[in-house]
Amino acid sequence: MESYHIYAIGFLAQALFSARLIVQWVKSEKAGDSLSPAIFWQLSILASWLLFMYGLLRNDFAIILGQIIAYTIYIRNLQLQKRWKKLPLVTRILALGTPIFAIANIIFNWELHQNLLFKNDDIPVLLLIWGIAGQIIFTFRFIYQWVYSEQKGESCLPIGFWIISIIGSCMILSYAVYRTDPVLFIGQGFGMIVYTRNIILIRKKKLQLNSEN
Repeated sequence: MESYHIYAIGFLAQALFSARLIVQWVKSEKAGDSLSPAIFWQLSILASWLLFMYGLLRNDFAIILGQIIAYTIYIRNLQLQKRWKKLPLVTRILALGTPIFAIANIIFNWELHQNLLFKNDDIPVLLLIWGIAGQIIFTFRFIYQWVYSEQKGESCLPIGFWIISIIGSCMILSYAVYRTDPVLFIGQGFGMIVYTRNIILIRKKKLQLNSEN
């Protein structure tokens, strides 16, 4: 049975992820379009840092991998919005240094972590592969968003981002059920509502623009 403090870290991370979605959702509803506010990315960094720690404490490579990839994209979006350097220096150092330290620790103690992460009796190999695939697809939404934003020259959350979110979320939800992980289950369950609503907002906006033209 997992220690309560480990679950507390995971639930706090998911609470922050949910908070970012609520803020983005409210701002988008007011604007009538899917927006990419700076607070969305700021909360993402903090939540990802906590979920990264949660993955390490649970020896869950699927979670760790997803957060490592997404982390850098959150920072890049803040850079595109010219908000990254406005964060306190200590915050930026901690944000950049923590995953580097954790990855270095895993590499220098590879044999120990290999057994903990990849030979975890609680996670069968096929389930681990499914979980990693779900995290990769879920994280790919940010790679897609990153490329799209770089092309536009501004931070955007296009419809493809939300569609990929739903696909990846469904996979992670099924992984959470088999893994009996309430942290992942609750976080992804709430997210599905916001992902769907953003798709509706984007389509409504496009229909409105088409009717005006």
